[in-house]
Amino acid sequence: MNALDPRLLAVFDAIHTTGSVTRAAESLGLGQPAVSIALAKLREHFDDPLFVRTAGGMVPTPFGQELVRAVREALDALERVTCHRTGFDPVSSDRSFRVCMTDISQLVLLPGLWSHLRVAAPGIRIEVEPLSPDTPKMLESGEADLALGFMPQLEAGFYQQALFRQDYVCMVSAGHPRIGDTITLAQFEAEDHAVVTSSGTGHLIVDRELARLGITRRVTVRIPNFVGVAFVVEQTDLVVTIPRRLGEVLEGRGRFRILPMPFELPDYAVKQHWHERYHHDPGNRWLRGVISELLSESGR
Repeated sequence: MNALDPRLLAVFDAIHTTGSVTRAAESLGLGQPAVSIALAKLREHFDDPLFVRTAGGMVPTPFGQELVRAVREALDALERVTCHRTGFDPVSSDRSFRVCMTDISQLVLLPGLWSHLRVAAPGIRIEVEPLSPDTPKMLESGEADLALGFMPQLEAGFYQQALFRQDYVCMVSAGHPRIGDTITLAQFEAEDHAVVTSSGTGHLIVDRELARLGITRRVTVRIPNFVGVAFVVEQTDLVVTIPRRLGEVLEGRGRFRILPMPFELPDYAVKQHWHERYHHDPGNRWLRGVISELLSESGR
């Protein structure tokens, strides 16, 4: 069976709705001969009369009646596609976005993002998910809109945008008995350390670089995220290595000090990632722009 011109479906629907070839032509803005020709093509295509004349007008045959609902659904779907607007108005939208991010990004981004949305997009909702091995699948399926962090494991099919460069600092309690305003390499190796193993934060960079430099770090506590690390440091003599942007957020908010690293560590790019299927989605593009402005070095 050959493909059917969608315009013929509109003729079918109009004849069924009006019960008349003449009135169908009027409703479609066509001449009656054009509608008669279209009906003939439909009859040939389906090998059925589709409509028969009665005293009450054009009435569908049993097969024609079976087509009524399917034709209407097809026309509705076509209208949704052809009339779909690709614009996105954040002021009036009530869309919900799901963003996978590290706990650092939650601390650094969310307060500013919330303040921005309250003014620029009051109906927008943000759902936060932690980064996980399922993050790539969530991006691909559309279950998540964006992912923020250090994720070199993402494979082809994902777009990415660097937001800022991240390096490291040390955090110790304000009353640490052996460390003052600076920390030396000897002190770094002598003290006990807490290590945060949150995914997407580049902590493996530190492990690799320490091994390359031959620097010893005695890890006595492992913590799954950065949310409570400041409270742990305040109450102990532990040393923790944290990303600089987190240190800037926490500095002055508790009884701890942020100190320069006693040796060089490579920095890394914190990026936002999205799947190619949603690269041109207007809402996704808008959110990416907002996050880029809030987090990029040029927007600081």
